[in-house]
Amino acid sequence: MKEIELKLQGKIKRLTNKTFKFDERVKDGWFSAVYFLKTREIAKRYKEDNIVTMQFFQRKDAVLCGTDEAIALLKNFAKDPETLEIYSLKDGDKITSFETVLTVTGPYQNFGYLEGIIDGILSRRTSVATNVYNVSKAAALSGEQKPVIFMGDRDDHFTQQAGDGYAAYIGGSTAQATPAMNEWWGKKGIGTMPHAMIQLFNGDIVEATKAYHTTFPEDELVSLVDYNNDVITDSLKLAREFGSELKGVRVDTSRTMIDKYFLRNQHLLGTFDPRGVNANLIFALREALDHEDFQHVKIVVSGGFNVERITEFEKMGVPVDMYGIGSSLLKINIGFTGDCVLLNGEHSAKAGRRYRPNPRLEKVD
Repeated sequence: MKEIELKLQGKIKRLTNKTFKFDERVKDGWFSAVYFLKTREIAKRYKEDNIVTMQFFQRKDAVLCGTDEAIALLKNFAKDPETLEIYSLKDGDKITSFETVLTVTGPYQNFGYLEGIIDGILSRRTSVATNVYNVSKAAALSGEQKPVIFMGDRDDHFTQQAGDGYAAYIGGSTAQATPAMNEWWGKKGIGTMPHAMIQLFNGDIVEATKAYHTTFPEDELVSLVDYNNDVITDSLKLAREFGSELKGVRVDTSRTMIDKYFLRNQHLLGTFDPRGVNANLIFALREALDHEDFQHVKIVVSGGFNVERITEFEKMGVPVDMYGIGSSLLKINIGFTGDCVLLNGEHSAKAGRRYRPNPRLEKVD
């Protein structure tokens, strides 16, 4: 976890406007709530000289992400953006409940219609960054930081991959599944084989892995071993065949399946849930590999992992070397709110809200 903390403390360099590929219909109000658009027209007609300050906050301890995207949105689609006064925290900052993360000052009609879009950007990116941070923190409970692979490509719409991948990077993920997920932070997607590739070889894990290794010899050789629902048998086949060239095996057993290891050793059943990627299966796999001197083969697990499951695994000392995680990292559980809190420099906000100055905010040029 130390590496992630150092990255957050080190302040991620701001992304530029060139990073983002916005839909030009933002300017037309296509993505703004209609009441914001109506308010813009009224402000232009009746209150064009008023200057408002809008501040943005949320209600949890979190890892902030989305500020650069929100600022770029303002720079691209606000009217006369150079006249706006913007103060912001940075992506990667740790934030607390109700802490102001962004303020924008200017005529309402010039930027107010972007309020909901900014809320949405900050909510999604901060949720993903915080989810990944919490998972990465859980994956370090044993005292060693286990890498977290962000595998969220099949769990949401593909257009979200670049932003989600960046948010996952901010939160502490060091590897991502698709090229798009790496677009904003300059890395490459990683991955070895899906179940479909093993199917092409009629379930022959050794032949499938040979084909992979021959085609991509520069890759670290990590093979998926649950296709036949016999992870220990297939892992040993691979280790015997490839020796030191085999760097790892990935276990992705369905939560509705019981591995054949337990069906052969039924005396082990009755004291734990034997379905899916469970602790006992991974302990047995590690023991089998070590028994034949394959200590160098790392174990990667995936399939339904979240903070709770990883915490349980780490507290039990389950010998996992890397976690692959998808859907649990994409839960949007942090909501941002934008409020107009100053009017012409004077306090003015709806009941229950007030201007919350934050000395941590930095002026954005």
